[in-house]
Amino acid sequence: MADREDKRFLALLVKTRDLDELYRQVRRIEGSPSAVVFEGVMERVGSGRGEGNNGASVGPVDQYVIERTASHFAQSQLSRLETYLPFLATTGNITPFVGLLGTVMGIIDAFREIGTQGTASISAVAPGVAEALVATAAGLFTAIPAVIAYNYFLIRIRSTAFRLDSVTIELLSSLSAAPSKTKPVRVGVQG
Repeated sequence: MADREDKRFLALLVKTRDLDELYRQVRRIEGSPSAVVFEGVMERVGSGRGEGNNGASVGPVDQYVIERTASHFAQSQLSRLETYLPFLATTGNITPFVGLLGTVMGIIDAFREIGTQGTASISAVAPGVAEALVATAAGLFTAIPAVIAYNYFLIRIRSTAFRLDSVTIELLSSLSAAPSKTKPVRVGVQG
């Protein structure tokens, strides 16, 4: 969802030449990390200059303030997106070991049964081996999807981080060099 909304915001960023107008339109976009960064910077820039109304008036502003504000909002958005990554990483790393533990326990049971019966017949070994295989399969069935999901979301988060950097660069360019409120936004932000 964040990707779709981010692309919608980036299309507006490229299409809308008036930053005040973009600021008004961005309030209708929910779930876009780039829109949150833009809105946060515009509000901070306006309040930092003592501007009244909606904080969207821009002019010569301190580039450092823009960078820090954009960085703060970008980091908060990335942290929000990364919330469940540690769970997926832990699941993907630990469950194969749980499966291995079950495998070892099953093999131990198989050897114990061989010792008890005094023979290595299939009826003595099969239950322990079956237990070992079930534990191995359960560990893999859990780990494989977790690792796939982790990598999928990590790639999407990195893509979002790149877009946030691009939006920050565009904002720095537009806000720090713009004495007027209608400075055109440069085209070229890629999603």
